[in-house]
Amino acid sequence: MTEYRNRIYVDIYDQQYTIIGRDEPEHIRHVAHLVDQKMREIGSKSAGLDTTRKAVLTAVNVMDDYVKLQHKYEALLKEQSEHQSDQGRDV
Repeated sequence: MTEYRNRIYVDIYDQQYTIIGRDEPEHIRHVAHLVDQKMREIGSKSAGLDTTRKAVLTAVNVMDDYVKLQHKYEALLKEQSEHQSDQGRDV
C-alpha cells in the first residue's frame, strides 16, 4: 500500500530544500519558516559563523526548547494526575 506524501519546496537560510512528509503542506511550510527565522536570529548574533555551524546552533536551540517544554508537559501531567487522585478521595 502506498502512503500519500506531500512534496514541498521551501527556502531555509537562502537555500532551497525539498521536504517530503505526511503532514499538511501548510504545516511543513510553517515549520520550515520557523527554522529559517531561528537560523537568521542566530546568524544576526554570530555573523562570523558558517552556515553549518549556524544550523547546528539552531538545532541545539530548538532541542533545548523542546526538552524544556517536554519537562513542563510531564510536570503538568503529574499535577493533573495528583489532582484527579485528590478528587477521588473527596468523593
